[in-house]
Amino acid sequence: MAEQTVSLLAHDARCEHFMLPPNGWVPNNTRLPVLLWHRAIDPKSPDPAASFETLFAHNGWPPQWRNGVFDYHHFHSTAHEALGIASGDAELILGGPHGRVISVRAGDALVLPAGTGHCLLTCGRRFQVVGAYPPGQQWDIRRAALSEAERIAMEALPFPRSDPVAGEDGPLTREWH
Repeated sequence: MAEQTVSLLAHDARCEHFMLPPNGWVPNNTRLPVLLWHRAIDPKSPDPAASFETLFAHNGWPPQWRNGVFDYHHFHSTAHEALGIASGDAELILGGPHGRVISVRAGDALVLPAGTGHCLLTCGRRFQVVGAYPPGQQWDIRRAALSEAERIAMEALPFPRSDPVAGEDGPLTREWH
């Protein structure tokens, strides 16, 4: 099965990571960085959405949907999230209102720790995303501040066992543990 992952992960894939500070009602995650994969998969593969679904599932992050990114600021407090950009391109704002604007395109992937604000600013035609989450974590949609008990529960979420893109030896396992 490892050969399948190697063939799905683009040979020129690269990952950057960055932190986002709390931003008003958006907590972000003060312990875990966002991971941004450039060219995680070859966007010219026959079915990039299926490639992301296979890659995420193989690395222990079951895919749950294909769609876009909401065009309003929100975060998830009950799950970490992997987003695979299957087609098109977009500008997203991470971290809540006046946060960090990033550009993504087909083949890119994001790993957002619980609490990370995200919102679609603009997108091109046929923008499609695959969403995946660690086993046992069910996502919610938050558009308001957390209570203290909810913040503590979010911070206590277990770390995923592997990076959804690069597996057990990926950047997530180094940067998040």
